[in-house]
Amino acid sequence: MPISTRDDLRNVAIVAHVDHGKTTLVDAMLWQSGAFRENQAVDDRVMDSGDLEREKGITILAKNTAVRHDGMTINIIDTPGHADFGGEVERGLSMVDGVVLLVDASEGPLPQTRFVLRKALAARLPVILVVNKTDRPDARIDEVVDETYELFMDLDAEEGQIDFPIVYASGRAGRASLDKPGNGEMPGSPDLEPLFEVIKQTIPAPSYDPDAPLQAHVTNLDASSYLGRIALCRVHSGIIKKGQQVAWCKRDGSVERVRISELMMTEALTRKPAEAAGPGDIIALAGIPEIMIGETIADPDDPRPLPLITVDEPAISMTIGTNTSPLAGREKGTKVTARLVKDRLDRELVGNVSIRVLPTERPDAWEVQGRGELALAILVENMRREGYELTVGKPQVVAREIDGKRHEPVERLTIDIPEEHLGAVTQLLAVRKGRMEQMTNHGTGWIRLEFLVPARGLIGFRTEFLTETRGTGMAHHVFEGYEPWFGELRTRPSGSLVADRTGAATAYAITNLQERGTFFVGPTTQVYEGMIVGENSRSDDMDVNICKEKQKTNIRSSTAESTETLTPPRLLSLEEALEFVREDECVEVTPTAVRLRKVVLDGKERERTRARAKRASG
Repeated sequence: MPISTRDDLRNVAIVAHVDHGKTTLVDAMLWQSGAFRENQAVDDRVMDSGDLEREKGITILAKNTAVRHDGMTINIIDTPGHADFGGEVERGLSMVDGVVLLVDASEGPLPQTRFVLRKALAARLPVILVVNKTDRPDARIDEVVDETYELFMDLDAEEGQIDFPIVYASGRAGRASLDKPGNGEMPGSPDLEPLFEVIKQTIPAPSYDPDAPLQAHVTNLDASSYLGRIALCRVHSGIIKKGQQVAWCKRDGSVERVRISELMMTEALTRKPAEAAGPGDIIALAGIPEIMIGETIADPDDPRPLPLITVDEPAISMTIGTNTSPLAGREKGTKVTARLVKDRLDRELVGNVSIRVLPTERPDAWEVQGRGELALAILVENMRREGYELTVGKPQVVAREIDGKRHEPVERLTIDIPEEHLGAVTQLLAVRKGRMEQMTNHGTGWIRLEFLVPARGLIGFRTEFLTETRGTGMAHHVFEGYEPWFGELRTRPSGSLVADRTGAATAYAITNLQERGTFFVGPTTQVYEGMIVGENSRSDDMDVNICKEKQKTNIRSSTAESTETLTPPRLLSLEEALEFVREDECVEVTPTAVRLRKVVLDGKERERTRARAKRASG
C-alpha cells in the first residue's frame, strides 16, 4: 500500500497532571508563533474559556488550537489533566500523532500523569517529555526525570517509546531548552524555539494512502446559533470540500447521504472558513444536525466507517431528579419539570461520551453514571447555572459482578503531606480501608504516600483530609481496577441536625443549639421539616426546633443586657454538600441555593423506618 505524508503539518496533544502548566505553555506557544497582535488584550490561560474552568483553574473540555511556525501548521490539543474527564483525554488522543508529556519539576509524575501516559502508550504514540517549572525554588530535575523513566517501565512501554527526547521549560516565562538548567534556574534559551524544533523532529507527519477514499472521524461536537451543530473531525484520508455530498456512517451501522454546508479550520483561537481539507487536517463542519461523536464522514460511493471511540467504564453514579422540596419553584424563571431536566441530560449525552443516563423506578429521577464525582458535580453545577432546580442523591460506586462475586472500583491515591500529619492521615485512610503501597521521604520535611483505596472510601475524603492537614496536604487519585467488595464503610462519624418544622430560623434558637454541633444556616433562613440545618457532634441524627422564638414577658430580666455570640454558619459548596450527605439524605440544588435534606421529610415516617430496620437486624 503506497503511503504518503504531509510534511507541512503536525498534530500533537499536550497531556499532564492537573495544574502542571499545560494551558500556560499553550499560551506561550500562541504568543511566540504570532497568533496575537503585540498590543492585543488576551486573558491568561486563554484556552480555558468556560466559566467553571476559569473559577476552578482546571481544564474540563479538550480544545484544539493551531499555531504556524516556519511554514508548518502545528495543531495542538489541550487535554484535561483530571482522570474524571478521561473521555476528553481519549478523544483528544484519537486526533493526534504524538504527545507532549508535561511533568512538574518539583512534584514529578502523579496519578493523573500515569493515567494520561497509559492512554498515550496504549495508542502507540511517540512522547516528548517536558520538565516544566524548572525555575521553582524546590525543583529536583534529575529525580523527576528518573521517576518518569520508572513510570514508563512500570507501564510496560516499548523500547522505542522509552527513548524519548527531554525538553526543560518554564511555560510561564515562555522559555525552553534542551540543556538541563540547575534546580530553580530558568532554561538557557530565551524562547520556546527548542520545543518547536523537537515537536517537528519527533512527532511524525500525518501519513495516508493517496488512493484511499474519504474518511473523517468525528471526535468532538460544538454548537453555533447560526450554523447549528458543528462536528470536529480529524481527516484520515481523502479530500473533503465545502458543499460536497458525503456519506454519514452512523453508530447503528446505517449510512445516509448528507451535504457539507460549511467547512472551517482552526487558526490560533478562531475558526476560519476553508474550501477544502486533506489528510491529517483537523476540521469543523456543519450541515449534519444529528451527528454524534465517534461516527464517520466517508466517501458516498465507497463508505468505510472507522471504529467507534471507546472510553473507560463509569465508576461513580448519582441520582438526579426534579426538585421535590416544599421550596421548589419559589425562584423566578427556574426550570422545574421532569421533561426539561430529561431534555437537558439527553443534550449532555450528545457531547459527553464519558457519562451514561439510566432510568430509575421513578419517572422524575435518573441515574447518571460518570468517571468520578468531580465530573458529575460539574454537570450539576452547569445545570444549576442554566436555571434548573434538582434533587441530587449521594454519589455511589458502580459495582460489577466478576466470576459471580461483587467487585468495586479501587483508586490509586497519592498524598503529599508535611511529616507531622503522617499519623492523622494514615488513621483517616485506615477507616476507609486504604492499603499503603509506598512511602517516600524526600528529606525536605514532606512525605509522599501511595494508597489503594476503594472509590467509595474517597467520597467525602477531601474535606476531612484538608482539615487534618490544616490545608497543606495535596491528594490526587486515579482509577486502578476492580477488587472484591470491601464490606461496610462508615466514613462520616457525625450525624445531622434536622429541622422538625417549617418556618424561619431564629438567632435565639441557633444560640441555644450551638453546643449541639455546627450549623449550615443563619438567622432568617427559610427551613422546612426534614431539611438538614447542621452537623451533629454525635453520630446519630437529632431533630431540632430551629424556629423557636424567645417568649416576651413584661418582667424585666437581670440578664437582658448580656450579649450572645452567634457562630457564623458553615456555608457548603455543591461539592462539599455532595461529600457530606449519607444514603438517606440528598442535596437540593437551585440557581441561588444549595440545601441538604432527608430523602423522607416526615420525621415520624423516618422514625418508623428506623424502628423497622432495627427490628429486622435484631
